[in-house]
Amino acid sequence: MSAGFPNKPRILRGAFVEFGLSLPPLVVVFQFNPVQVSRNRSLAFTFPGAEEADHSTPSKPGSRRGLRHFHGGFKDLRKLQEQQLVTVQEQTIGFDIRIDATDRLDDGDTITEQFGIAPQIATLEQMVTPKEESLLGAAVDALLGKPKGFSFARSANPPLVLFIFGRKRVLPVNITSMAITETEFSTDLNPLRATVTVGLTVIEGKSVPYLYSKAMSEAMSALNLANIADMANVVVPG
Repeated sequence: MSAGFPNKPRILRGAFVEFGLSLPPLVVVFQFNPVQVSRNRSLAFTFPGAEEADHSTPSKPGSRRGLRHFHGGFKDLRKLQEQQLVTVQEQTIGFDIRIDATDRLDDGDTITEQFGIAPQIATLEQMVTPKEESLLGAAVDALLGKPKGFSFARSANPPLVLFIFGRKRVLPVNITSMAITETEFSTDLNPLRATVTVGLTVIEGKSVPYLYSKAMSEAMSALNLANIADMANVVVPG
């Protein structure tokens, strides 16, 4: 007789995975998925000639011309949409990662017994540290002599990280902020519990991970057409 529930669904875990080869390889699988993930994208709207209008003197014609005044000159919203200028900012993502040594201590994990959750925290810290500062990468480079110009500590920038959150989101990101709060310690002061608050900026472009995630998002939007009948309950002026 097998233990547990055979039909229990498999719960996927989110993760940070470094994109590209380096030493040490950086991978953090979330012990607990975030309870909340916030995503934000801001847009700025302006109009042709706005900069000149901003710098004109009050006595000059057009000095009071603003976005509201610009919108007032259009009856056709499609023409307005084509002519107003829009700056779309990058998508930002924020959430908390919770790390707890309790389960692994109960299981008798020797690394956790000796170091607590320090290895996970250290890996997260390496994700916001320039790769050229890696002592291990530099040692391997010195040992191998950087064959064909390759370097394990090749970049003055922090590593490029993939934020993986389910099958539909595999996003290349820059980690823009990271705040680590350690809340419990062992007798030799190794951290046992911590909350890590991270801020991310999605790297949008033509990379394979981003295009994959964008395609999945568009596919989800297409599925929303199944609710098109709900338009019957919306009042649209004729």
